Amino acid sequence: MLDIKLELEIALLRKGLSMRKVISKLLDSGVDVPKSGAMSYQLKNKRVRFDTVQTILDYLGYELVIREKHK
Repeated sequence: MLDIKLELEIALLRKGLSMRKVISKLLDSGVDVPKSGAMSYQLKNKRVRFDTVQTILDYLGYELVIREKHK
């Protein structure tokens, strides 16, 4: 199963950014995302909104792809 927290951390590392910086830039540009502490809490407890993940991935230049598993 996909661990979205780990996947986001990897994407952030590849871009040389922190979640705090990304959230700050998104909030400054008027995007409705949770504040940094709330985002960390949501990710830790696996209660993050799908559209929030999509917004962050889009900002980082990634997209979420859903495909059938290989058997």
